[in-house]
Amino acid sequence: MFPLPSISYFRKAQVLQPETNEQYRLMTEELYKQFPQFEPELLQEIEACATLQELPANTLIMDVGLPIRSMPLILSGNVKIFREDEEGHELFLYYIEGGEACALSLICSGRERISKIKAISMDPVRLLRVPMDKMDNWMRRYASWYLFVLETYQFRLEGMLNTIDQIAFKNMDQRLLNHLRVLSEAANSYVIEATHRSIAAELGSSREVISRLLKRLEHRGIISLSRNHIKIIDLFG
Repeated sequence: MFPLPSISYFRKAQVLQPETNEQYRLMTEELYKQFPQFEPELLQEIEACATLQELPANTLIMDVGLPIRSMPLILSGNVKIFREDEEGHELFLYYIEGGEACALSLICSGRERISKIKAISMDPVRLLRVPMDKMDNWMRRYASWYLFVLETYQFRLEGMLNTIDQIAFKNMDQRLLNHLRVLSEAANSYVIEATHRSIAAELGSSREVISRLLKRLEHRGIISLSRNHIKIIDLFG
């Protein structure tokens, strides 16, 4: 969806940690708006223990092999979750947005707390970092947290099963169409900011193949191409 700079850029991205009363007032409003299903007592505990962060686009939030000391609850913005091999090839997993958390970081609450994934902010993101040692306690004490964790697992498992189906049973044309739908939904827009190279990396293909397929979709009137942008016209065309 978004053109990705080099990993060296991600590591240099500055992390902002707001401290003013006004920023924390906004944090509280966003917390109650994005997670209305949580009990008031749980929301108060999150306020008391969580660290608010504002991250610019292209910030590396989690990295493979690094310890997970906190679990991010997303207040606003989009975060891309993916795997990466030693040669830098990506396997896109999913996006998380406001009102969501990373299922794979939730799993780490009761296991070895080492990240198996990368997480990168795709646009400006506001999030709350909750200490990992709170996870098990909240699972026992709060029904809303228990259901939130289970529903997050289920939703992401279904999404990853769909990804497996796409890889195993669909050709690249169909996978590309499905991926464009995912990117459009994540951006909440019919205009996707992306390069052919970034889409190819997410689909495990080459830029040349993706460029050729995108041109074919444009010829069919399904999309319109411009520099670093793809406009959705009719994905069912």
